Amino acid sequence: MSARVRLVVRVEGVVQGVGFRPFVYSLGTRLGLSGQVGNDVDGVFVDVEGPAADVQRFLLALERDAPPLAAVERVTSAPAEPTGIAGFTIAASDPSGRRHTLVSADSATCADCLAEVADPADRRFGYPFVNCTNCGPRFTIVRDVPYDRPLTTMADFAMCAACAAEYHDPSDRRFHAQPTCCPACGPQLSMSIADAAALLHAGNVLAIKGLGGYHLAVLATDETAASTLRQRKHREDKPFAVMVSTPDDATTLVSLDETGRALLTDRRRPIVLLPRLPDAPVAASVAPGNRQLGVMLPYTPLHHLLLAEVAAPIVLTSGNASDEPIAYRDADAFDRLAGIADAFLTHDRPIHIRTDDSVVRPFLGKGTVLRRSRGYVPEPVPLPWSAPRSLLACGAELKNTFCLAQGRHAFVSHHIGDLENYETLLSFTDGIEHFGRLFGIVPELVAHDLHPEYLSTKHAKQI
Repeated sequence: MSARVRLVVRVEGVVQGVGFRPFVYSLGTRLGLSGQVGNDVDGVFVDVEGPAADVQRFLLALERDAPPLAAVERVTSAPAEPTGIAGFTIAASDPSGRRHTLVSADSATCADCLAEVADPADRRFGYPFVNCTNCGPRFTIVRDVPYDRPLTTMADFAMCAACAAEYHDPSDRRFHAQPTCCPACGPQLSMSIADAAALLHAGNVLAIKGLGGYHLAVLATDETAASTLRQRKHREDKPFAVMVSTPDDATTLVSLDETGRALLTDRRRPIVLLPRLPDAPVAASVAPGNRQLGVMLPYTPLHHLLLAEVAAPIVLTSGNASDEPIAYRDADAFDRLAGIADAFLTHDRPIHIRTDDSVVRPFLGKGTVLRRSRGYVPEPVPLPWSAPRSLLACGAELKNTFCLAQGRHAFVSHHIGDLENYETLLSFTDGIEHFGRLFGIVPELVAHDLHPEYLSTKHAKQI
C-alpha cells in the first residue's frame, strides 16, 4: 500500500459552470480519496489526499476526463501535510480576491435534456427551459463570479424539492448545476407553444425571447410575412437567417457537405452560411438575390418545441430595427419592437447581457468565423505570449467588437454592431464594464482607431 499524501491543486481555464466540481467530487469519491473542491475567483481549487498512486491517478484524470464543456488550461499542485480527514466534499465558493477565472459560453441543449423534453412520463416533458451541467445558459445569465446561482439571473427562482434533491445528489447529472429548474419552480412562457405556432402560420411577425436577446420570426415560406418583416425592420436586402429542425431538413434548402453538417451540429449552434439550392422552398424576401443561405439548428428547448409544433422552417433574425443593437431587456423590447412584431413570445428569466447569434462558413474543410458571439464568447483567445500590461482595444466603427487582454488571454467581445447611435454605444460601454468586472481587468493601455470621429475612438480618448 502506497504512502498517504496530500496535494493542494489549482485548476485554471473554463472550469466554472461546466460541472467541474461535481466531476472532481465523483472522481475523488470513486478513487476513495479525501478532500474538497470549490470555486473561487481563480477557477477551481482542490485539496486531495490519500494513497500516492491514487492521488496521481486523480491528477491525470482531471484533464483527461474533464466534462465536455470544460477547457482545462493548466493544473498545478503543491504538496501539503496530510490531515487524515475522511470523505470528499464540495466547499462553499470563495468570492474574495482578484478575479482570474474564466466564464463558460452558452451551449446548445444536450441529447439527455432533449430526451426528457420529449418523454411524456418525465416531469420536464415539454418544458422549454431544461438544462444540466452539460448544456444551457451560462454567459448570458452570469452577473458575477464565482459562478453560483445567487450570482446569475436564476437567483430569484427557488428550487423545488425535486430539483434540490437532484442538485445535491452526486450521482445526478444536475449535481450542482446552477441553472437547474423544472415547470414547478423555473421560468415560464407568456403563451403556449401551440399559440405561438398558430400565430406564425397565420402570417404574423413573432418576437421571441431567446438566450441572448429577442429574435423576430416568420414562416420562411411565407413571402408576405417575410416581406412585411423586412419592411418593418428597414432592412433592404441583408439576408435573414433560417432555423430548421434537423440537418436533414437543412438539405432541402442548402448544399450540405460534411464540414457544413459538423458546423451546424456544433454545440455552439452558429448560423452557417451555405450554398443555396436553386429550388430551395423559402420566400424570395428571405435572402433576395443571394446565392447563400444562413441556416441554423435549434439551440434551446424552446426552439426545439416551437420548430416541432410549426413543422416548417422559420426565419429567425435579430430583434431590432436596422442599425440598432438586439433588444434583450423586456421593457426595451416591448418598446422598440412594438412597431415590428405582431405578438411576443417571452419568458420571465432575465438576460444579463445581450449576445447575438454567431455566424460561420465552411472554408477548405474547416469553419471560418465571420461573427464571433453566442456560443463562443466569452471564452478567450489564447495569446502566444503574456501581455506585459492589461489592455483594452476599442475596435472600429462598423461591426464593432472590443477586446480586453491580460496575461495570456484575449477576451474578444460578442458582436456589438455598428457604432452609429446611442443604443449601440451603450451596449459597447456596458460590455466593456461587464467584461472588466468578470475577469478582473483594469486596462493600463488603450488602443483605438486613428479616425477621430469614430465613437470607439472618442470613448478611448475619454478614458
